[in-house]
Amino acid sequence: MSEEFGPNFISLIDEETGEELELEFVDALEYNGVVYRAFFPVVEEDGEENEDDEDSGLIILKAEMENGEEILVQIEDEEELYAVYDRFMEQIFEDAEE
Repeated sequence: MSEEFGPNFISLIDEETGEELELEFVDALEYNGVVYRAFFPVVEEDGEENEDDEDSGLIILKAEMENGEEILVQIEDEEELYAVYDRFMEQIFEDAEE
């Protein structure tokens, strides 16, 4: 995980496609003993977002340790993804109410 853009931005390389994805860190939470991190994709320089793009919304990745380093991986289990998404939404709305 590179923090080349600063502490709130990371650049990830998709191992399958080789594409680079720039993300802005939103929040983290622990759920069932696992740490999850939420990000929004960085908006392109033209400022236009494609609403049909599946990568334009909240991206949740699971933090795992590998060789002493944290790596971020996709959540493969749909039930796990929805449960973690719901927790993030609860946390975001609780923070907004304060």
